[in-house]
Amino acid sequence: VQLVESGGGLVQPGGSLRLSCETSGSFFNIYTMGWYRQAPGKQREFVAHISSGGSPNYADFVKGRFAISRDNAKNTVHLQMNSLKPNDAAVYYCNALAPWGMESWGKGTLVTVSS
Repeated sequence: VQLVESGGGLVQPGGSLRLSCETSGSFFNIYTMGWYRQAPGKQREFVAHISSGGSPNYADFVKGRFAISRDNAKNTVHLQMNSLKPNDAAVYYCNALAPWGMESWGKGTLVTVSS
């Protein structure tokens, strides 16, 4: 499956962004879809994922601020990011995890949080 992220950009602290990940290929609805991020000089870290059944899971540092959702009809997953902080700045990557363990990654979208 191929993944293409969009929606990144520059936002002020406290602002919001909505990231989207469009996928190509079949059987989107059986994949667990996730978002990860990588800030300069840091390792890539888990942000959120949503199961094929629609159950979300979040890293503690985004709970209450970010919301992940999926639209199986459009083969798309979104990440609504609110109350953004400077340390949320990173390249955000979309991830697709198949039930048999195969993973796919997008190329990422840059989020900058700065006044």
